Amino acid sequence: MPYHAPVDEFAFLFKHVVDYAKLRATERFREATEDVTQAILSEAGKLSDEVLAPLQRAGDMNPARLENGVVRSSPGFAQGWKAIAEGGWIGMSADPEHGGMGLPMTLTSAVNEMMSGACLSLQIAPLMSQGQIEALHHHASEAIKALYLPKLTAGAWTGTMNLTEPQAGSDVGALSTKAVDRGDGTFAVTGQKIYISWGDHDIAENVCHLVLARLPDAPAGTKGISLFLVPKYIPNADGTLGRANDLKVVSLEHKLGLHGSPTAVMQFEGATGLLIGQEQDGMAAMFTMMNNARLGVGGQGIGVAEAACQHALDYAVDRKQGHTARAGGAGTIVDHADVRRMLMSMKADVFAARAIALSCAMAIDMAHATGDADWQARAAFLTPIAKAFGTDTGIAVAEMGVQVHGGMGVIEETGAAQFSRDVRVTAIYEGTNGIQAMDLVARKMMDGGEAAAHLLDEIEACAEAARATLPDLAEPVWQASETLREVTEWIAGEPDMDARFAGAVPYLRAFARVMGGYLHLKAALADRGGTHEALARFYIKRLLPEHVGLLIHAQAGAEDLFALSAQELVA
Repeated sequence: MPYHAPVDEFAFLFKHVVDYAKLRATERFREATEDVTQAILSEAGKLSDEVLAPLQRAGDMNPARLENGVVRSSPGFAQGWKAIAEGGWIGMSADPEHGGMGLPMTLTSAVNEMMSGACLSLQIAPLMSQGQIEALHHHASEAIKALYLPKLTAGAWTGTMNLTEPQAGSDVGALSTKAVDRGDGTFAVTGQKIYISWGDHDIAENVCHLVLARLPDAPAGTKGISLFLVPKYIPNADGTLGRANDLKVVSLEHKLGLHGSPTAVMQFEGATGLLIGQEQDGMAAMFTMMNNARLGVGGQGIGVAEAACQHALDYAVDRKQGHTARAGGAGTIVDHADVRRMLMSMKADVFAARAIALSCAMAIDMAHATGDADWQARAAFLTPIAKAFGTDTGIAVAEMGVQVHGGMGVIEETGAAQFSRDVRVTAIYEGTNGIQAMDLVARKMMDGGEAAAHLLDEIEACAEAARATLPDLAEPVWQASETLREVTEWIAGEPDMDARFAGAVPYLRAFARVMGGYLHLKAALADRGGTHEALARFYIKRLLPEHVGLLIHAQAGAEDLFALSAQELVA
């Protein structure tokens, strides 16, 4: 089954669930009218369906390869990138001063998700560029912005993020890459970075690396890290390309999935770099890019989940296996109760994850448009939830899609397994989902749980209002919110960080479960008797109750986790 971008679903969510009209009411986004928004969604859906989706299998079957020091992209990927670049899709939310459209991140998130569902291997490239554009916009000098941003926004150049090193992993503070001031406004950058998505390719003329490195005599740990922009080719003042920089691709990783996305080991040998931001302030600048990417990665998980769900449903309505007594059935496995359980779970969680991600993007946009601290706090709080729940949903839905296919699910020709292989890494890159959860219960609770409390107040207000029309759905959502509030207050007041971290993952998932119930309830209120109400009933009655066990886990503390010594664990 060909992928079909869920354009109508986004239009419904914008109108009835995430209140996109609030954005249009602001001065900053007043031009994002309903007509403009619908036109963009439709065009992005057409691009995803007709141009990008046909590249999905091509990238898997014909991986990117390294030939004589040059990375060759998968068949058709250069043409796909050209379509993305010429359509202006990279710079949707970028500053119009440098060629961007200045549109809301909410709309960009929808477009990115559709592209991810069509071909995740290729969509990683514009996502990396978008993150770099934002980092440079906030932290680079005016001269750097004037030279680099128009090229990145137009897609003539692409961006990467270079954090991880072989010996450091997620411990960025342990990096060993060095930078030495040359005294002419440039720095010599030396070191090796791994896991660099689209670290090299032949789809655009230049690759711009953001590289974390340490200056001489800088303190140890993350506080001593600076950020440098290191291009593959050093541009001249007029934007034309000059000499090749002193860097190279050592190798490409052989991965579980995402074969069309070249993941490089990069070696920098005194490469020319430009300082971004202030010395020893690199992590702040890089986190601008990472936070942008974390929302985008959540959308990647959701996009793959949507594609896997469509693929499984198409198979289920055609596959004849056994029989069912259900009157009016299709006579295929879609009539079997357990298959229906899987398909309903897939659709319900895709909706919940998508609505959470768009709610996060809305908060980011409203914070930018208004400068309001409450919107800023909400955006920060929802980012780890959107990333972790979106990617967990992608993994779970893709795996369930394989199960719906039965034995054919593990036969590569059906394409079901590729979704599962491709999406698996999304729970790892841009900060593992465990790190997202720890961030949620630590840094995001430094306000004493205030941002969480405001969200819970909103959920309960909606449930209160819905009691008159949908009491059987409103009451469970209200009760779940109250239970979540109690545990949130416990976490915010718990001084033992090990106790918080031990329950961080189940707490994040519980929050996502409850918020998903709230957003399903809003959809049901807007679609009485329709498909959204039916889906909300399934989610609230069958999936929402999971929050109870998750919250018990969240409060269990850390003592039993360390009851066995390391030696006893491996005995």
